[in-house]
Amino acid sequence: MSRVLIIGAGGVGRVVAHKCAQNSKTFSHITLASRTLSKCEQIRDEIKSKQGVQIDVAQVDADNVEELVELIKECDPYMVINVALPYQDLTIMDACLLTGVHYLDTANYEHPDSAKFEYKEQWAKDNDFKAKNLMALLGSGFDPGVTNVFCAYALKHYFDEIHYIDILDCNAGDHGYPFATNFNPEINIREVNSKGRYWENGEWKETEPMEIKMVWDYPQIGPKDSYLLYHEEEESLVKNIPGLKRIRFWMTFGESYLTHLKVLDNIGLTRIDPIEVDGCKVVPLHVVKALLPDPASLGARTKGKTNIGVVCEGIKDGERKKIYIYNICDHQEAYQEVCAQCVSYTTGVPAMIGAKLMCEGKWMRSGTVNMEQMDPDPFMEELNRQGLPWHIIEMGPDTTFEVK
Repeated sequence: MSRVLIIGAGGVGRVVAHKCAQNSKTFSHITLASRTLSKCEQIRDEIKSKQGVQIDVAQVDADNVEELVELIKECDPYMVINVALPYQDLTIMDACLLTGVHYLDTANYEHPDSAKFEYKEQWAKDNDFKAKNLMALLGSGFDPGVTNVFCAYALKHYFDEIHYIDILDCNAGDHGYPFATNFNPEINIREVNSKGRYWENGEWKETEPMEIKMVWDYPQIGPKDSYLLYHEEEESLVKNIPGLKRIRFWMTFGESYLTHLKVLDNIGLTRIDPIEVDGCKVVPLHVVKALLPDPASLGARTKGKTNIGVVCEGIKDGERKKIYIYNICDHQEAYQEVCAQCVSYTTGVPAMIGAKLMCEGKWMRSGTVNMEQMDPDPFMEELNRQGLPWHIIEMGPDTTFEVK
């Protein structure tokens, strides 16, 4: 049994706290901390009511290493589960190194002043974590996270070599708003507005945002417009899946979302550099974020399903092989269980699972570790137990779900 400190009380933090409480045989003591104490208190009261488990709450500025160190010493956790903003990964990692506790996050570091995300600065801490015999598990969400584990599972059980990977993320939920984002608006819009990127034949290839589109027929959802984006799991999978020739990431967007985003782009409201307004410095994207609905508030009104998975193609016993591994999650079922919609649920449950495997010693190695570097089997078993069951379709080598 282990003590854990969860930092971040948004939609994902809510799910992680609920799911840790459901697994109290592993997580003996839970502290939830955030910059806004009232958010933690609301989640604490939900968990007491729904799960019958008492958790502690605390206030902390995750940008401040000294505050983080003080809180970690006070809580004395086995590990920290970081579900704060990606801007805060490095400060939380530093606090874990200073206090000698294990670390887990769900998304790689982003610099506040540059719309760029990569593992470089987190991987640079590998030797520091190894020197203290600590584990930093990076990207234990769904994508990245479960998608990495799907690839590792496919390689272990279905392939001798994987040559092609397509990661497919479909959210067919309807929240009823003309425009809203299903996770932090600032992170969401920065990600979508970044140039597309994919890896093929040993090199990265760049595209304009939303330049490449296909229609994919998602099981239990149907055909949806899917756009090529860059996503961080591609960076680690290129390193850790031998024989890979190409990897791409696709995400669905509706026409209404894209139209609203284009208007915001055209009038400069997605800019991340400060401008002066009536003598005050403001970041336009921060204004948009303040005006949009809080993603954590969308759960009760969101209906429909998500389908996230990977198509892997390669060689087994000298013959071509292709499989599709995916999960389907229902927004309303997720809300009934943990008061959050699927986008938070599918990120928060894997964060809890990664932490559970670390606390139980089933996943443990020193250094900075990406998900596909660990044995996928115990994680895949936990997905079925914890609310994210997966399915496998064995496809013909030339079969596709793409609608031409």
